[in-house]
Amino acid sequence: MEDMQAFNMPQEEDSDLFLTTFGHSVTGPGHKYGPAVRSYHLIHFILAGRGTFQANQHTYHLHAGQGFLIEPDYQTTYQSDEQEPWTYIWVAFSGSRAPQIIASLGLSQAGPIYACTEEQGAKLAAYVQDMLAHNSFTLSGRYYRLGLLMQFLSVLAEAQRDLLPPADNNTYISHMTNFIRAHLEEPFTVQDLADYMNLNRSYVTTLFKRYLHCSPHEYIQNCRLTKAEHLLQTTTFSVESIACSCGYAKSDSFQRAFLRKAGMTPTAYRRQQQSPYLQATDIKSIKKS
Repeated sequence: MEDMQAFNMPQEEDSDLFLTTFGHSVTGPGHKYGPAVRSYHLIHFILAGRGTFQANQHTYHLHAGQGFLIEPDYQTTYQSDEQEPWTYIWVAFSGSRAPQIIASLGLSQAGPIYACTEEQGAKLAAYVQDMLAHNSFTLSGRYYRLGLLMQFLSVLAEAQRDLLPPADNNTYISHMTNFIRAHLEEPFTVQDLADYMNLNRSYVTTLFKRYLHCSPHEYIQNCRLTKAEHLLQTTTFSVESIACSCGYAKSDSFQRAFLRKAGMTPTAYRRQQQSPYLQATDIKSIKKS
């Protein structure tokens, strides 16, 4: 059961940033959404209660004052607590600027959780309620809601301020992580990344370890394998094709890396995670080949 106020906006293909949906939900005990994959960036904030959020094989136990990000093309599930069902708000947006905005906030699907003070949370709730009150399709309504979205994001930036690196280094990290996510199918190296940024390789490593708490190689590998998990779950592409799509020149090196991360082979992971329909489709495609 769910008592929900929501509004979905029409697609704006020519816009660099636009709202796609926003709303407020009071859920019943155990209310569940997913597994599902979105085509836009979606940010939830919990106003009251508790629940769980599942993404990338991780389960996060969350409560009022916390929020979570869902990026496009990732399968996620979230569920309200049986004893203390949660109430939450959300905003979702798309456009060419959306990935850069998410990166600037220090959020990603690998690190999707954030927290706000009571005052910050009240502001987020007020902005979403204001959006719901101005949901017309007029041009003035569109610009008004976009302004509210920017204020919503400014509160998140304030909440994340102490977790973000200084402006200059944050710019480096944002550019590098954007580059990595945009070129996962290419077998580039850490040196290639350093050359792209015109930085010393050792300095690149220092930035990653200081602000992302891992080496550049570990970050790149995690992004590649996260993409591989998604493709194994949602497509019938061959393991060889997925390896190539994730930047591995050789299938056996991909399989070794995947085994280390997931504790099973890509084929075994696919059998465990895929829907019966996709498994049947995969079997048919194998028989025809």
